[in-house]
Amino acid sequence: MTSAELSGADLGLLSPVRAGSAAEVATGDAAFLQAMLDAEAALTRAQAALGLAPASAATAVGAAAAADRYDLRGIAARARSGGNPVIPLVADLTAAVAERDPDAAGYVHRGATSQDILDTAAMLVARRTLAPMLGDLDRTAAALARLAAEHRDTPMPGRTLTQHAVPTTFGLKAAGWRSLVLDARDRLHAVRESLPAQLGGAAGTLAAFGESGADGLSLLARFARETGLAEPVLPWHTLRTPVADLAAALAFTAGALGKLAADVLVLSRTEIGEVAEGSGGGSSAMPHKSNPVRATLIAATARQVPALAAVLFGAVAAEDERPSGAWHAEWQTLREALRLTGGAARDAAELAEGLRVRPDRMRAHLDLTGGLIVSERLSAALVAKVGRANAKEIVARASRRAVAGGIGLDAALADEPALAGMLDPDRLRELTDPTGYLGSAVALTDRALRREPSGETT
Repeated sequence: MTSAELSGADLGLLSPVRAGSAAEVATGDAAFLQAMLDAEAALTRAQAALGLAPASAATAVGAAAAADRYDLRGIAARARSGGNPVIPLVADLTAAVAERDPDAAGYVHRGATSQDILDTAAMLVARRTLAPMLGDLDRTAAALARLAAEHRDTPMPGRTLTQHAVPTTFGLKAAGWRSLVLDARDRLHAVRESLPAQLGGAAGTLAAFGESGADGLSLLARFARETGLAEPVLPWHTLRTPVADLAAALAFTAGALGKLAADVLVLSRTEIGEVAEGSGGGSSAMPHKSNPVRATLIAATARQVPALAAVLFGAVAAEDERPSGAWHAEWQTLREALRLTGGAARDAAELAEGLRVRPDRMRAHLDLTGGLIVSERLSAALVAKVGRANAKEIVARASRRAVAGGIGLDAALADEPALAGMLDPDRLRELTDPTGYLGSAVALTDRALRREPSGETT
């Protein structure tokens, strides 16, 4: 790479979440160029299979359809004149085929329009990117399942609106993370299986193919088969459901992983320390720090991908049979969404596999409020003795005394005149023990862990 090329290259310097990931490789310029060439070769093969082109043409186009034969930077620069990279690529591919077989050159891109090739390439890139992403989500789900099973009855404070609520278990929390990861995985898997080829010709009528003797619908079916993509019911030049569905699945996945990251970021704070990343990152200024960098990068992704998805959803409102601007706005946006989400999935797998859990810190935090974390339980236990309204008032009054006097809730209740003789000290200690008020957390965890991913990753 020359210095001029390097100066304009995007190597992930400002996007470390995707740097070095499989998603980065699968969405690079070379990968898109190869996907466009694959689409061109598939079109010629489809036409040859239906007797619309000689087999030698399919062979010649296939042999020329290797990205490393072409000047990527030159194609990008020349794309400005026609507004998309397919136009200069077709010129270069035609020339390359002509060198090998002059008669075959006339079959390059025959009957297609630029959007047919670029849309098909985008779907190929997405399909190829989603494969390792799904694998990383499977890794994440497996690691979280192990954590949930190991800590199915490990008590910890539940928190609502940043404050202690009632006790829960770390197993249930990890099972919840896994549930979201599986939701994301299932959505991405379904979208990947439905990604369609694109073939419609100039205005989505397949007319040019008919002029060459083709049955347009048969050619569409064969083209889809040759690409390995789904066959669409209609050309979708301005019917952008496939891109919108993909955008929605990517945005949901980024958010699902973001929930895991958000919880890890809170729970790994110095003053909480209930979990820690297995290998945190250092600080340039503070040697003592071990930053939760995986969670940080995932959290950054969760804030970016929904905005990218909004652009892709905006492109659904595309005018006429071919749009000006709406389609063009999708290219880089979709690539960035794939890159970020793929990188976040890689980091989530590493985060989940290396996460360190600290039950002793969780137990210590349960005791911070001296039993106040189970005040709900006390209220319920006293209803039968003093009625609902009185129970609520008694517990509220005792809670205020416990806070003011720095004593446990059991001690405050023991001094409550309205409860004289109703509860002995042992029963009060039992009722204010946070580990005895976990509800159905264990059963819910076990039920969640019985869920399996849908479909196989291929």
